[in-house]
Amino acid sequence: MDAILWQMTNPSDTPKPADSGNKPLTYASSGVDIEAGDDFAAALMGMMRRTHGPRVIGNDGGFAGLFRLDFNEKLFKRNYKDPVLVACCDGVGTKIKLAAELGRFDTVGQDLVAMNLNDMVVQGAEPLLFLDYIACHKVEQEKMLAIVRGIGRACEACGCALLGGETAEMNDLYRPGDIDLAGFAVGVVELKRAMSPERVEPGDIVLGLESDGVHSNGYSLVRKIVAHAGLDLNRVYEELDAERTLGEVLLTPTRLYAAPVSKMLRQYKVKKIVTGMAHITGGGLAGNLSRALHDGVDARIDRGAWTPPPLFGFLQRAGSVEAAEMDRVFNMGIGFALIVRPNFADGVAEKLTKHGERVHRIGKITSGSGEIQLG
Repeated sequence: MDAILWQMTNPSDTPKPADSGNKPLTYASSGVDIEAGDDFAAALMGMMRRTHGPRVIGNDGGFAGLFRLDFNEKLFKRNYKDPVLVACCDGVGTKIKLAAELGRFDTVGQDLVAMNLNDMVVQGAEPLLFLDYIACHKVEQEKMLAIVRGIGRACEACGCALLGGETAEMNDLYRPGDIDLAGFAVGVVELKRAMSPERVEPGDIVLGLESDGVHSNGYSLVRKIVAHAGLDLNRVYEELDAERTLGEVLLTPTRLYAAPVSKMLRQYKVKKIVTGMAHITGGGLAGNLSRALHDGVDARIDRGAWTPPPLFGFLQRAGSVEAAEMDRVFNMGIGFALIVRPNFADGVAEKLTKHGERVHRIGKITSGSGEIQLG
C-alpha cells in the first residue's frame, strides 16, 4: 500500500469482566475485535489509492503517510516560492445521529470532507491531504465502508489525497450504534495570494453560491423540530421533493465548493481579484461573512437576490422558529460567499457557473464598521 493503514484502538480503562474467574482476559473479552478491525483496514486500501497522485510517497507498513510538498519542475508545473501550510479540523455534528437513525451512511463521508475543504479554500489554499477519525461502539464493516467510500469519492473530486485515518472502537464510551466522525485536512497557499480581510474595499461585489440544503450545521435544531412536530422521516413531503423522503432530503450532503473555487482562482494567476471568502456554516450568512471583513467596511446583502430552498421554510413552520434564529443557525440557501473586485464579478460568476455552481450577486461592500446588513 502507499500510505498509512487505518489503526484500531480502544483506550477504555474499564474492560468488561471475563466470563470466568479462571479464564484469561483477552482484548476480545473487553469487546474489541482486532481481526474485524484489520479486515476493515484492508478493505480501505483501494479507496485510498484512487485519491493518490504522484505527490504521495509509498510508505508500506508505515505509521504515518508521506506527501511531497514541493515539486521537481520537470515533473510538476505548480511550484511554490513562499508556501504556507493551511490546516483545519471539523466534523459533521449531530447529522451523524440522523444518518444512524435512518441507517444511511453513504452521504456523511462527503459531509466530512466538505466541512474541512470548504473552510480551507476560504484561505485561497489548494487541498493536499485528508485524514479521518471514526469513533464507535463497535466496528460494523458495512457502515464504516459506506462512510469511507463517501470520504474517498469526495477527496477524489477535490484532488485531495486520502492518506489514512483512525478507527477507535470504544464500547465503554459509546453506546451501541453510536458513531462519531472528525476530519483533518492540510493544504498549501502561496503567501502573497493568501486571503486577508484587509484586501476588501468599498465597491467590491458579494457573490453567493447556492447550498444544497442544510449541509452539516444546525442538526440539533433540525432533529428537535422533527420530534416536536411529529414529522415522519420516511414520508415524502411533496412540497420538498416529489420522490425523496424527508430523511433523504435532510441527508443531502454538504456541497463541495473547494474544487470549483480552486479552479477559478487558478485562472487568475496574477491579479488578486477575489478579496475575501466565507464558508457559510454555523452562525449563518452574517456570522460567517463578517469574518471576511475588516473594521472599515460593511457588506449590504439583498435577501431578494436568491430564493432559499423550500426545506428552510418547511422547518421554520414546523418548529415555529423565529426568522432571526433561522438566519443565525442555517445557511438559508447560500453555502459559500466570495467578495470580488467589481470589474471582475461577472467573469468570476461565469467561471464558477461553468464549474457547476449556481451563482447569485447578493450584495455589495460599503464603508462601515465590519457589519453585515441584511435587507
